[in-house]
Amino acid sequence: MFSLGKYSVRIGILRQLYFRFITQFLTLQMPQVLLIAGTDTSAGTMEWALSLLLNHPHVLRKAQLEIDNHIGRDRLIDEADIAELPYLRCIMNETLRLYPAGPLLIPRESSEQCSVGGYRVPAGTMLLVNAWAIHNDPKNWEDAREFKPERFEGLEGNRDGFKLIPFGSGRRGCPGEALAVRMVGLGLGSMIQCFDWERVGKELVDMTEGLGLSMHKAEPLMAYCRARPVAAKLLSQI
Repeated sequence: MFSLGKYSVRIGILRQLYFRFITQFLTLQMPQVLLIAGTDTSAGTMEWALSLLLNHPHVLRKAQLEIDNHIGRDRLIDEADIAELPYLRCIMNETLRLYPAGPLLIPRESSEQCSVGGYRVPAGTMLLVNAWAIHNDPKNWEDAREFKPERFEGLEGNRDGFKLIPFGSGRRGCPGEALAVRMVGLGLGSMIQCFDWERVGKELVDMTEGLGLSMHKAEPLMAYCRARPVAAKLLSQI
């Protein structure tokens, strides 16, 4: 009986330590993880998007025209405007297709033996989904390596199967997808609305991909920006 009591005390202490650790992790460390993960990937996506726009100035002009026509020149773009800017969303989708922030989705482990695409997958196998390969597969996309935002016109809210999965899919998809779309849309839209952008020199922006768990440019983006005539008035509202 005494021995059982000692074990009960130990279990009770371990339980208290466990819940204390979980509480500290959720209240202190988890917000930091979410903040770092969200800002790093969103900033990288905006850098890729602006790089693509600099290499395709006609797309940039079309995006500026859409923003000017919808928002006007008397206020800054707002979060609520993102849903009313379909071409801007097309640019975001095409950027995430070509350069997904997480080219390999978070690993999963098979809980039981199964068959995927004709391959036998034993229980306990670690699986990674290659989102980059799916997004750039010519079987899924016409001119897969070309930057064509128009391919997403009229497809808002339509996943079209599993062809576009920058945030994963289903119950285990990225919980920050909605926030990321708003952050990237608002940030990129503000840069397009307030500034004219040009490449440094005549050469195209280098689109070489760097190494890492998230997809960043091998060379940081360098560009010239010039405030648009409405920028001074708009920025004074901040």
